[in-house]
Amino acid sequence: MVGEKVPSAGDAAAKDAGVREVKSAARTVDVLELMASRGNEPVRLRELSDALGAPRSSVYALLRTLVERGWVRTDASGTLYSIGIRALLAGTTYLDFDPLLRIVQPHVNELSVKLDETIHYGRLHGADIVYLATHESSQYLRPFSRVGRRLPAYSTALGKALLAERLDVEGDDSVVAHLPSTLAPLTPHTLTDAEALTTDLKAVRERGYSIDRQENLLGVVCFGVALRVASVPVDAISCSVPVERLRGDREAQVVEELCRTKYAIERLTPPPPSGSRAWE
Repeated sequence: MVGEKVPSAGDAAAKDAGVREVKSAARTVDVLELMASRGNEPVRLRELSDALGAPRSSVYALLRTLVERGWVRTDASGTLYSIGIRALLAGTTYLDFDPLLRIVQPHVNELSVKLDETIHYGRLHGADIVYLATHESSQYLRPFSRVGRRLPAYSTALGKALLAERLDVEGDDSVVAHLPSTLAPLTPHTLTDAEALTTDLKAVRERGYSIDRQENLLGVVCFGVALRVASVPVDAISCSVPVERLRGDREAQVVEELCRTKYAIERLTPPPPSGSRAWE
């Protein structure tokens, strides 16, 4: 069931349109995505050149242009590079433009306050879940924001809720398109066997919600539900609960409120045009 390397949205769009890829544009995107994948760890020219398989002189010229435009920043020595402030501005524009986020955000905030747990809203993109909104529990404050960050879909409640939707909507082969070639473990509990993951996704479809039992972060259990606001859902919400607070009927209470919020969001969202897909 595990597939090959997941193509980017740009690759798919170019293939669908029969348009030849522009190498300079593709290399620019590759540079920015590589930097973004390293988090707060800067990258050197040699590392970029090796990763891209491109001459250092060409990569250096590209970096200088990106630095001048604000998409990449460099240290005083000019040897270390990382994402620049223009990338933040572009990302903020994406959030400002997204029509569903404006509907979901108040519900995420309200549910978090009601349960006093952390609530996430994310979107499936390739093999990852990208976090678009988070409201933290008052009992735990994360040292960084998850908004704009991504995690493997197979290890998160958000991702598994959306992968399970594809079992019925598009068939098992569609799930493969959203998996990396290797299911790497994030914790000892991560499902890294394709058959076990498929069994889990089928269970998600049967009960109506997904469960990440410390598969992404030790000490935290997460419950997720897909938002059926498109013919093939790409958005989901989830609730993260520390293991020590999952006593008695807490799981049932969390799931009930999560589903109630899901239905409220779906009722407020205009139906998509026939045959259309959500923004991705």
